[in-house]
Amino acid sequence: MADFSERMRDLRSDRGMSQAAVGKIIGVKRYSVYGYEKGNNFPEVSGLIALADYFGVSIDYLVGRTDNPEINR
Repeated sequence: MADFSERMRDLRSDRGMSQAAVGKIIGVKRYSVYGYEKGNNFPEVSGLIALADYFGVSIDYLVGRTDNPEINR
């Protein structure tokens, strides 16, 4: 199962987005997104929620707790 850094990089890359564009969505600098993708740091809860909402995946998928990207509501 993939971890957060892999999922983050894959979701961004699959959509052809820059790290700066993702950072703008969640209100952080490009360097922070770089750190997420390298596994050096992790977003705050509000950023994690914004990423999951933007990419249309569950938080559990984003953080690597499941391989099912669907949101269970």
